Amino acid sequence: MPDDKHTKSEMHGCIVCGKLYQLYVVEDANGKFIDCKVMSGDGKCVPSQGRPLVVCKKHTDREIEAAIARTYGNRQEDED
Repeated sequence: MPDDKHTKSEMHGCIVCGKLYQLYVVEDANGKFIDCKVMSGDGKCVPSQGRPLVVCKKHTDREIEAAIARTYGNRQEDED
């Protein structure tokens, strides 16, 4: 069943400041991350990271990129 998806509720902190957010995380049958949704209006998921990452909407793109690089290292655009 390749379209078998699982949704679970998780708490994640903003990658920049640590504020907690409730997320719905969607994974495939093998546990690979597909997508996420933040359940409050002042947070958003960070796309194209291959993991559920959330940030406050008030943070700039520069702050977000710096926090991701600090936490996970510099990611090349062609990495999957």
